[in-house]
Amino acid sequence: MAYKDYIPKNDVELALWGQSVVSYVATKHTDWGIINFSDEAKIRLDDFSSKVEKCKSPTRSTLDVQAKNSARKAVEKDFRTYIQGFIAKNPLVNDEDRKMMKITIYDTIPTPVGNPVGLATATIKYVNEGALELNIKHVEGSPSDKRANYGVKIRYAVAPIDAPPLTEPAQMNESRFTRRKKELFTYEKKDAKKMAYFCLRYENSKGKPGQWGPVISAVIP
Repeated sequence: MAYKDYIPKNDVELALWGQSVVSYVATKHTDWGIINFSDEAKIRLDDFSSKVEKCKSPTRSTLDVQAKNSARKAVEKDFRTYIQGFIAKNPLVNDEDRKMMKITIYDTIPTPVGNPVGLATATIKYVNEGALELNIKHVEGSPSDKRANYGVKIRYAVAPIDAPPLTEPAQMNESRFTRRKKELFTYEKKDAKKMAYFCLRYENSKGKPGQWGPVISAVIP
């Protein structure tokens, strides 16, 4: 069990937990290469514990409750400062130690990123003479996974307008990778009035590809 917010919300539980942690640290701090809890912190914990006991009485006053709440804040600060400063990222403190102290157990196993399953496409915008802009988007109706859709691989080519249309990404001999939503392509004057072809696919952060989306095309202005 991972204790994300390890400070108990209940006062009695906090007092008991604090004493347990102090006792555990006393036996382990030398092995961990850190200092023990300060005497001042231990005194504040004992003071808080006594105030918690006092507030259990039906005769407790508002001042008693205020004093207990103030003591609690001091104890919380002591433990958070000590644990974050000396224990949280200490490599000598293992998960069993953290479990015994009921503090945060860190997940060090990376979450696997699956291959993209959705399809990418784009709308083509004429921005000026000799330039086309791809506005990249997800193919509606195909599965979506933002973690897997890290970036987009674009295959592209230019062909004469009267040549047979390109229908497969393998027919396109140039490629680029982008994480932008808009990608600009510029062409030389000799390519004006030819056909520009594009085909897109998602790739995850490990470079694993998804399936190619539909081939799209436009006349080069």
